[in-house]
Amino acid sequence: MTATVFAGISELVTGDELLEGADHSEHLGRLRDAAVVVQNGFVEWVGPAAQAPPADEHQDVGGRAVIPGFVDSHSHLVFAGDRSQEFAARMSGIRYDGGGIVTSVDATRAASDDELRALVGARVAEMRAQGTTTVEIKSGYGLNVQDEARSLRIAAEFTSETTFLGAHVVPPDFSDRRSEYVDLIIGEMLSACAPHARWIDVFCEPHSVHAFTEDEARVVLSAGRDAGLGLRVHANQLGHGPGVRLAVEMGAASVDHCTYLSTDDVEQLAAAADTTVATLLPGVEFSTRSPYPDARRLLDAGVTIALASDCNPGTCYSSSIPFVLALAVREMNLTPAEALQAATFGSAKSLWRKDIGVIRAGNRADLTVLDAPSYLHLFYRAGVPIASALDLGGRHER
Repeated sequence: MTATVFAGISELVTGDELLEGADHSEHLGRLRDAAVVVQNGFVEWVGPAAQAPPADEHQDVGGRAVIPGFVDSHSHLVFAGDRSQEFAARMSGIRYDGGGIVTSVDATRAASDDELRALVGARVAEMRAQGTTTVEIKSGYGLNVQDEARSLRIAAEFTSETTFLGAHVVPPDFSDRRSEYVDLIIGEMLSACAPHARWIDVFCEPHSVHAFTEDEARVVLSAGRDAGLGLRVHANQLGHGPGVRLAVEMGAASVDHCTYLSTDDVEQLAAAADTTVATLLPGVEFSTRSPYPDARRLLDAGVTIALASDCNPGTCYSSSIPFVLALAVREMNLTPAEALQAATFGSAKSLWRKDIGVIRAGNRADLTVLDAPSYLHLFYRAGVPIASALDLGGRHER
């Protein structure tokens, strides 16, 4: 097995608060003039370049900064079709209520496996080109047994972090038979999808007639847990509701959106900080003209937060974590260091992953290189494509 030393790193952000000799002032574990030794896709050694052990190969990154690869812990990449007109309507004042999802369902059902596979592959490549090395992919645009299972099979070709989201919305043909659709989700659909999924998710949102109530969401999550799946919840996106409380009560790994939070919601998230991560999706607020959640309030209360793209065809068709980071700092009261931690370590924690999000010996060598001398340029040069996943010979996340 060939060992490669990556040197010429002006600033290495490891995220490892235990790394000896690193600058821990912002909890980033930063090293200047650093090197990383990689073997067989894993980190073998991290430290000052002058102390790097011998390696078979040497690659100089030319004085650029290196950070942990972004972990995008919330995306919906398996879809076909176009909803740009819906975006334009929202920019003119039309409020989002979840109803446009059915447009993507129709297009996705009509697409062939090869068409969907090509679309997902292109989106994952687009993410890697912007520094994302791990992505979670949800189903949710099939909403029948065949197309939900098909979506997850295709997603599993690109990531091990697959999420069954048959409970995205209630499809129109079940609008007056909601209980039948819930029974389908927890019965035949779950049986077909569970072998291809690691997680189950539900859109628990009383402010949308298309989404699921607290009682319906509890039934779906309970069935998924009984099938061996981890729990995730879409919650509190369109208004105050029971989603955060339900996620904490059931021990969900992540509760996502968290746009509208009561004091009680924040207190519950803080009490469950070791179990349940609050995943914030500022690209959605940008794309729907919704208020941004106050991430500073969450951090100050002791809540663990993550940042993710929610890349999807309706409410945020952006795959860019650098864009998410810029929004989080500008609109959600985070420092650059806090935002970067949330999109790496925080998102990894929301996936129950300790092997990513931090650059340390034994972890996956998921490295992102910046065409800049410091991680601060991610924010200082917002909108400029300076981040990309470091190529380790074609290995992609599984």
